[in-house]
Amino acid sequence: MARDLGFAAVTNNSMDVSGDRDFALDFLYAASTTMLHLSRLSEDWILYSSEEFGWLELGDGVTSGSSLMPQKKNPDSLELIRGKSGRVFGSLSSLFVTMKGLPMTYNRDMQEDKEPLFDATDQLCGSLEMAAVVVESAKLHPERPAAAAEASWVVATDLAEALARNGTPFHQAHQIVGRLVLESVRAGKKPADWTSADLVKFAPEFTPEMAAFLKPAEGMKTREIRGGSGPTAVAAALKEAENRLAALRK
Repeated sequence: MARDLGFAAVTNNSMDVSGDRDFALDFLYAASTTMLHLSRLSEDWILYSSEEFGWLELGDGVTSGSSLMPQKKNPDSLELIRGKSGRVFGSLSSLFVTMKGLPMTYNRDMQEDKEPLFDATDQLCGSLEMAAVVVESAKLHPERPAAAAEASWVVATDLAEALARNGTPFHQAHQIVGRLVLESVRAGKKPADWTSADLVKFAPEFTPEMAAFLKPAEGMKTREIRGGSGPTAVAAALKEAENRLAALRK
């Protein structure tokens, strides 16, 4: 019978067959975890597509116009994904509560597994499909985050690490760069306003070549380890992800 039905094997315990819903709970947990990540991704993209950031632009097909503000694009698709995550979490909680007080055999209560299971499946599949459409239709504006990084002091860690690589204890390097940032903020100076001569004059631990790390792109090149944020490391991670997805489709 197992062979005719296409099952991988027979079950070894009849009570386990009739009395547990672990397989449904496992699926609902996996669905909830997936929706959790989709919800967090949605929040990031809602924020970064806002007028205040403008780092990316969502496609017209996944947004709607504001009923009040003519210039505004509402990120409806991402907001719905974010909202539907709670619905899937609720399905997991619902079946957990249903199962928690049942004796270890079949009970009529267990017919209540179908609605949360099927609803979570529908919401998960729809959200994944919508997320793919959002990603494919989005337009990135890389010059804006690049300008934001150059105007900020995100390079402070790069400078501290450069000092540490040159022999300055990191705790001391941290204090030196902290003072540099504090003075810059008080004087209204950005990293680009400092020259190599200025750095050396500010603290003798700096060397002229460390001025290169006043540009964010230079610091990223020091993070080319596996899992790092360097361009080569990120490209390799993207390629690995593409290969995993291709293997799953086979």
